Amino acid sequence: MATLLYRLGRASLRRRRLVAAVWLVVLVGLGLAAATLKGPMASNFTMPGTESQQALDLLAERFPAASGATGTIAVQAPAAGQLGTPEGQGVVKQIVQEASALPGVVGAVDPFQVRALSPDGRYALVQVQFAEGVDDITDAQRDAYEKIGAPAEAQGWQVAPGGEVLNTEPEVGSTEALGVLVAAIVLVITFGSLVAAGMTMLNALIGVGVGMAGLYALSGAAELTSTAPILALMLGLAVGIDYSLFITSRHRQNLLDGLPPEEAVGRAVGTAGSAVVFAGATVVIALAGLAVVGIPFLTVMGLAAAGTVTVAVLVAITLAPALLGFAGRRVLPRRLRERHATPTAEDRTGFGFRWAHGVMRLRVPVILAGVLGLGLLALPAQDMRLALPDAAAAPQGSAARLNNDLIRAGFGPGFTGRLAVVVTADSPQTTQAAVGQVTALIQGTGNVLAVAPPQVDPSGRTALLGVIPKTGPTDAATETLVHDIRARVGSIGGAQVLLTGATAIGIDVSEKLTDALPVYLLLVVGLSILLLMLVFRSILVPVKAAVGFLFTVAATFGITVWVFQQGNLAGLLGLDVPGPLVSFLPILLIGILFGLAMDYQVFLVSRMREDFVHGDTARQATINGMGHGARVVTAAALIMISVFGGFVFLDDAVIKSMGFALAIGVAIDAFVVRMTIVPAVMSLLDTAAWWLPRWLDRILPNVDVEGEGLRAHLERQSSAV
Repeated sequence: MATLLYRLGRASLRRRRLVAAVWLVVLVGLGLAAATLKGPMASNFTMPGTESQQALDLLAERFPAASGATGTIAVQAPAAGQLGTPEGQGVVKQIVQEASALPGVVGAVDPFQVRALSPDGRYALVQVQFAEGVDDITDAQRDAYEKIGAPAEAQGWQVAPGGEVLNTEPEVGSTEALGVLVAAIVLVITFGSLVAAGMTMLNALIGVGVGMAGLYALSGAAELTSTAPILALMLGLAVGIDYSLFITSRHRQNLLDGLPPEEAVGRAVGTAGSAVVFAGATVVIALAGLAVVGIPFLTVMGLAAAGTVTVAVLVAITLAPALLGFAGRRVLPRRLRERHATPTAEDRTGFGFRWAHGVMRLRVPVILAGVLGLGLLALPAQDMRLALPDAAAAPQGSAARLNNDLIRAGFGPGFTGRLAVVVTADSPQTTQAAVGQVTALIQGTGNVLAVAPPQVDPSGRTALLGVIPKTGPTDAATETLVHDIRARVGSIGGAQVLLTGATAIGIDVSEKLTDALPVYLLLVVGLSILLLMLVFRSILVPVKAAVGFLFTVAATFGITVWVFQQGNLAGLLGLDVPGPLVSFLPILLIGILFGLAMDYQVFLVSRMREDFVHGDTARQATINGMGHGARVVTAAALIMISVFGGFVFLDDAVIKSMGFALAIGVAIDAFVVRMTIVPAVMSLLDTAAWWLPRWLDRILPNVDVEGEGLRAHLERQSSAV
């Protein structure tokens, strides 16, 4: 592979104008396709095969008028009891009329008719039914819906429209640009050259532009969840910058070693580029592997992010060498540009060499401190709870949060997470009898506040019951209630009883993801051992890498739970309501961190193996790997932390938690595991680290990530000349 990439790098530099033009055409073409073909993002989370999803499908068939998006308008009078006055009733009826007249609205329910009034006579709830699904609601319809009640608010009333109809895509704004700015500063400091830093950033931005444009162009034909583009952007930016950084760093070193630009870039792509391809492949495999969980929205998120990573790899091994050709020796600091042919002496007093010596001298205390420290950080993870976020986690001041707060204040938290029970049978008589039994059983279940009268479809064979818990949607008691209701009504004969609603769907999603987590973790760990065995021709190095990855994941989970679930330091992140982690965060975090952890493992340990197989002692090879790789890995980690950290300042709680967990995970894996524990363990293992049974060595294919085959190829070329 290294020899093939060496030729690709040289060809890209020689034909740099063509390569740059091709990528520019691709970017513009996909940009135009995205502008014309972009479809709506899905905000709902479906879970085929679960009871809650079966109930939703049945409702869409039997109650087609109620299959569209719904909204709930919370109304607060200036004083208690005011809803009982003629003036108060007139204000509420005016709000109902406004809602009914909105474009796309089937109807709005008068709260006085259904007694959706608080006991103190101050709060009312107006239910609004739209004809279209939530993903088909236009921005104009949402804007009109949010402006309902302006005359009432002028009289001192508070009107807060809410519900699923307000679900929109998270907005990407200036806070993420801060992360990119920090990454640019890190590049300038690392390279000491504005040209090198700018070229690396440009390369990454073009790759992200191509990946995101392609993703939006496909959104018209394939349903994408609203978080998929954010994840793809987050990951595409981070790996795009890092992959270009690795190749540019090796190219600069080759120039300083006296190689001409074409040869320097060829060897950079052949060596660092091989590691980039392997690292990118691990990220793609891990993300695409999310499909094994069997959850459609998670599969879409994984494939979308894998697509942007694939583009980042292709850009790094083709466009980066082309841009390096345009830059010439200007990628070097000004003071080093005139050293054309004289190789610079290797500086073994740098931070990486000093750090390696220190870690190896104190290897046992370092290993113990690292393992114990990560173990302590992981302790909060044992209390981790998962759920899909509700409006209580929305930013303060937002329409969804205001609506949620008013409903909780007037009616209690259970009204924000109502459950729906679907009862269906072969005849209206059987259904009617079953409804009575179901109602009695649910009313006798603990933590139930009320059961609404049934709504029956035109055939009389399907009924819909509303159940209001005493606790909120993400409360552990509500989860228990869902299981209790299903257990109690499951034995009713002659009828099918299904429990659904946003709360039940969230619980089903979380449980399915929790069940899939060990399987996926085993798949990822097994994959990491196999892939690293191919790369490093060793058994202990892959096992060590996999164990280190497990420590990274556990500590990251622990810190994220400590902040987002337990609320410690949450104010610093703009998180005012702690709660369960979003249900797909752990499994998504494992997939992404696996790929990124393998990045750092490959870039550090591949140099160790390269020097070991060429005659260095195991100890010296470890020092060399750290000495040459520490600066680049440090810069790469800081860049990833900056990019991911930029998403922490978004208002969306889901994106905020993803950005935080990824930033913390990269910091732990790069600085604690790969740059501290790994060299200490390598020093302790000594030559045993590179042991591989001969029979296994014979059957394993040689992927040549560290460029042994390329070196032999170049030596043959040199001797032939």
